[in-house]
Amino acid sequence: MAETHVPRGGRVRLATVDGDLTVGAHARIEVEGRLVVGGTASFDGSSDVRGSMECREFISEDGTVTIAGDLTVHGDLKSHDGAIDVHGALTARRVDVDRGLRIEGPAKADRFEVGGVLEGAQTLLAERVSVGGRFRLGGKLEAQSVEAGGSVDLQEVAIETLEVGGAIRIGGGEVRRSIEVGGRFVAEGPLSFGSLDVGGFAELRDSAKGGSIDVGGVFSAAKDLAFEDLAIGGIGRIGGSAQGRDLDVGGKFDVRGNFTLTGTVDVGGAISVGEAFVGARLEVGGKLEARRAVFSDSIEIGGAAVTREGLKAAIVRLHHRSKVQGPIVGTEVQLERGSRAEDVYGMRVEVRERCEVRRVVAAEVRVHRDATVGEVLFSGSADIAPGARVMRGPQKVEPLPPFPL
Repeated sequence: MAETHVPRGGRVRLATVDGDLTVGAHARIEVEGRLVVGGTASFDGSSDVRGSMECREFISEDGTVTIAGDLTVHGDLKSHDGAIDVHGALTARRVDVDRGLRIEGPAKADRFEVGGVLEGAQTLLAERVSVGGRFRLGGKLEAQSVEAGGSVDLQEVAIETLEVGGAIRIGGGEVRRSIEVGGRFVAEGPLSFGSLDVGGFAELRDSAKGGSIDVGGVFSAAKDLAFEDLAIGGIGRIGGSAQGRDLDVGGKFDVRGNFTLTGTVDVGGAISVGEAFVGARLEVGGKLEARRAVFSDSIEIGGAAVTREGLKAAIVRLHHRSKVQGPIVGTEVQLERGSRAEDVYGMRVEVRERCEVRRVVAAEVRVHRDATVGEVLFSGSADIAPGARVMRGPQKVEPLPPFPL
């Protein structure tokens, strides 16, 4: 096939090229209707195509090639050390651009690989998207995998995996498998995901539902959240209610509404729940605050607990010098040396040395020396050590007064 050549700085008007098209730097092509190239379109340096264009293959070297319309490539689009600017829609099999790709219309290809900047004003459909620098898209993104080394700004997404080295903001949508972000992650709208792993800061500004969440620094969810496992290295906050399986927080964690878990809660610092707090096992190194805390297995308090309605578990253990405000209910309740509590209810209650308790109601009670209890009511047995102080009682009653919760 014949080759059509546009020299450096040339100005031509074209409509159809049967063979290949080669274009020198700083050339301008005025398009009559639509430029159709039967072979490969090759550009050496920056050039302008004033209209829509179609070709078999597209290759550019250096500079920026501007297409003032749609660009349809039946094969591959490649730009070596260059950039492509498409004012309309882009369609290709594979796209490989070193410096930058800007698209004002919808874009579709099996694969987008951009070394620098990828910017799109409308939708983008692909199997894989890989961007070395900044990635911005104004419409919906549908892809299998998305990778970006720098900052990312997306609207609605429907993808399998998302991996970002820097910071990302998305409007919402679905990431069916995994999200991995090295820096900052922000979701503006409702989001569903398989897993979320963020090295720094993660913020969900609308309702969200997903699997495991692992955040190294700060985590924030403005509305309701459903998850499987939530691990936070620093601090976290949920503005609505939440439900999941396990929670592991190194610092401070707040939930404004109800918090329902089926597994283990391990908080190194403090946790505050505005309404009911439900789970299987709870261990708090610092302070617990909740309207009520009900756990099927065990509760261990290392620092302090404040509840309006009480805390309840099969086993409740107050560690050395811990303090609880609000009733305690358990099958077995253990108050270790120097801890303090108000009213304690259980089948078996043990109050060790230097503890202070306002009231104990239990089937079996044991009070160690140097402990102080305001009142003891029991239905089975009461073992009060010499040196223990019981202000009223111990008094055996049958049946015991009703327990709270």
